[in-house]
Amino acid sequence: MASKLFHTGLLDGQVTIVTGGGSGLGRASALELAACGAEVIVCGRRVEPLEETAARAEGGRGEALACDIREEDQVSELVDHVLDRHGQIDLLVNNAGGQFLTPAEDITPKGFRAVIRLNVEGTWLMTQAVATRAMIPESRGGKIVNVTLSPHHGLPGMAHSSAARAAVENLTRVLSIEWARFGIKLTALAAGPFATDTMITKYPRPVVEGAALSVPLQRLGTEEEFAWLVAFLASPAGDYHSGTILTIDGARDNWFGPWPPLGLTDESGKPLAEERRPDDAAPSGGERQPTPVEQQPTRAERQPTRAERQPTSREQE
Repeated sequence: MASKLFHTGLLDGQVTIVTGGGSGLGRASALELAACGAEVIVCGRRVEPLEETAARAEGGRGEALACDIREEDQVSELVDHVLDRHGQIDLLVNNAGGQFLTPAEDITPKGFRAVIRLNVEGTWLMTQAVATRAMIPESRGGKIVNVTLSPHHGLPGMAHSSAARAAVENLTRVLSIEWARFGIKLTALAAGPFATDTMITKYPRPVVEGAALSVPLQRLGTEEEFAWLVAFLASPAGDYHSGTILTIDGARDNWFGPWPPLGLTDESGKPLAEERRPDDAAPSGGERQPTPVEQQPTRAERQPTRAERQPTSREQE
């Protein structure tokens, strides 16, 4: 299906890899990139959903490859395959990741390591392999988009993922500096709650139902809205974006729930405001009255004190 926003040839000639491209934001991003003309390789652990994504790619510009990004040898084989077939990699979207909802005190060492290994180590293995083999040689350059999470001020129930995503965001900032000399641009997209299959089917029903209510815009994001931002960054319009964390979450990072909050409005629905006393404002049509401090005479206006009349040591000389 053609893109709703961008013209078909926007990304002609580009080769992209999207990890975790078998569902959700990864699939939507892959399909949008293909719709804009890019050759898209989607990878993940399960090949069946990847093949479905590839089959839906516009113009047959999709390819599915099984790869566990936590395994260095598999990552190496993936990058070698793409370079052997296409000769270049212009964009890497590190979308693969995962976590599970649980109180921090119940996270086992194994569970913590599993989340860190997938989100941090997997992202690093893909990033370094693509950069060193396809982007750094001859300073060819390219773009890397890392997908993280919002909100940034704490995500209770996901301490492991919060630590992992913060690590990826700081890695993005550091590499944007170190690899700028090779023409590599890195950006992180911090995604808030989106209406993906994973969101709707994986988490408890109360969590899903309450997610939209936690967003000031009072809705979940759509997969297309995320994919459009990925395509924008992949296009020439994103050539000066690097080292930034772009948050796409309907203002969830700034506030929890709607504004004004429920119960804090007047009868018309307007936010409650402080009642000002008449003397808080300037008299209508007149000048503002001086405050008690302003009414005190200045030193030039008052008579000098005895101490002030004493000559200084310089004057006595």
